[in-house]
Amino acid sequence: MNAQDYQADVELDASGLRCPIPLLKTRMELKRLEVGQVLLIISTDTGTKRDFHSFVAATTHRLIKEEDDGSGTYRFWLQVGARS
Repeated sequence: MNAQDYQADVELDASGLRCPIPLLKTRMELKRLEVGQVLLIISTDTGTKRDFHSFVAATTHRLIKEEDDGSGTYRFWLQVGARS
């Protein structure tokens, strides 16, 4: 599957924001979404990959796709997990 195969319900552009702001904004947005919906996050912070991998390991959310376009822009598709 390629990036176009994952339809995002909501897109969050965190370009230009430094750690921890992309993760904080992501957490806020995920709280607004329903279980099963997909959030696409666009980021230019190199630490975002590490942050999102740690985040999903500690939550019920799922990282279903990640993409590095080679120009310093990263895209992450997160699916909202079950609420506790």
